[in-house]
Amino acid sequence: MQLSIVIVNYNVKHFLEQCLCSVNAAIKKIDAEVIVVDNASSDGSLEFLQPLFPEVKFIQNKSNVGFSKACNQGFKLSKGEFILFLNPDTIVSEDCFEKCIFFFKEKNDCGALGVRMIDGSGNFLAESKRSFPSPFISMFKLIGLASLFPRSPFFNKYALGNLKENKIYEI
Repeated sequence: MQLSIVIVNYNVKHFLEQCLCSVNAAIKKIDAEVIVVDNASSDGSLEFLQPLFPEVKFIQNKSNVGFSKACNQGFKLSKGEFILFLNPDTIVSEDCFEKCIFFFKEKNDCGALGVRMIDGSGNFLAESKRSFPSPFISMFKLIGLASLFPRSPFFNKYALGNLKENKIYEI
């Protein structure tokens, strides 16, 4: 199996429905599995989604164990060579996974990657490029210096504002 996609859900059944529709379109040419770990949703997520997506492995937690533990649950069940942790409010393009797998195979020293994300209006999301949020880096974001100096490699290291939006970087 090439790809395992792990999605953690908590009370966002309609977002997850759209996410799963886009994922299904993106895995048509890939040997992939989709694992949804539901963190004790009270919105009827599983009852609504399981009949619509019978090929998806749904795991139902009796309590909300948190995002990280739920990701680990999905990871333990995964069989893919590559693992994707995907947020349930994400829509992916039909060629996204193919391009990512190709990149991994071309760059055999790559251990992880992030993609260029856009919002619903097509605007670039700065979260696409981020550094490790150390306390010092996070402080600049929280007190507003990152916003005042969006292109600064020092004050906006949180969002790596000095990096060009459409260029690939090793980080």
